[in-house]
Amino acid sequence: MPLNDHEQRILDEIERRLAEDDPNFVEQVGRAELYTLHTRGIRLAAVRVLLGCALLLLIWLPIWIPLIGFALMLSSALLIYRYLGQLGRDQIRAMQEEGAFSMTGLIGRIAARFRRS
Repeated sequence: MPLNDHEQRILDEIERRLAEDDPNFVEQVGRAELYTLHTRGIRLAAVRVLLGCALLLLIWLPIWIPLIGFALMLSSALLIYRYLGQLGRDQIRAMQEEGAFSMTGLIGRIAARFRRS
């Protein structure tokens, strides 16, 4: 349910005062949302890469199916590259600390290698 004008003004005032009182908190919350959004996007793109790889291996079917698989793999890999480029160093470090065998830990190590280049 959308907010009415009065409620929206109150919410804007609260956000403005919070930004004035504690700008570090506001920045950290913004980074956390971006981190969550990008890691979810990276995970979905990784699944699409695997799906594209499976479609690419179906070479005995009509040629358009492996071509769709290749296009899916390529577009998903480019999307992962874009998301990794948008993550900050502290977010990549947090991904690495989540665990060596977790999906986000793997993505964090890959992202750290891209950052070094």
